[in-house]
Amino acid sequence: MGGPVLKDETGTQRALGYVLDLGGETARATMTVDERHTNRTDRLHGGLVTLLLDSAMGGTASLAIDPDGMHPVVTLSLTTNYVASGALGDELVATARIQGGGRKVKYVDGTLKTADGRIIATATGVFKSVAGQ
Repeated sequence: MGGPVLKDETGTQRALGYVLDLGGETARATMTVDERHTNRTDRLHGGLVTLLLDSAMGGTASLAIDPDGMHPVVTLSLTTNYVASGALGDELVATARIQGGGRKVKYVDGTLKTADGRIIATATGVFKSVAGQ
């Protein structure tokens, strides 16, 4: 059974046009690179690389706590390793997997690839369940 697909849920999603799919055991953040997403060299802006990874990794941490993926988490740490640049028209997919942790803190790895499998970046992060949730 699939979970929610979040589109236009936040101001950031509306402004940038990315989608977060919370179906299954891992979240996926997807986006097609357009002119809103480029830097001065007409390549994908590095901040958006991190945003997509953070979204997929946070969603995956949430799924590890709640099978619907709607449990709020905060990012405690995120390290991004840039491998290649993205270009206009690239269809990007960020995925993640849990590497460890306990009840409240999750250690997560992420990968951002183009639809044809070219790696744009990898990341590692630490995510914490929001208290009282």
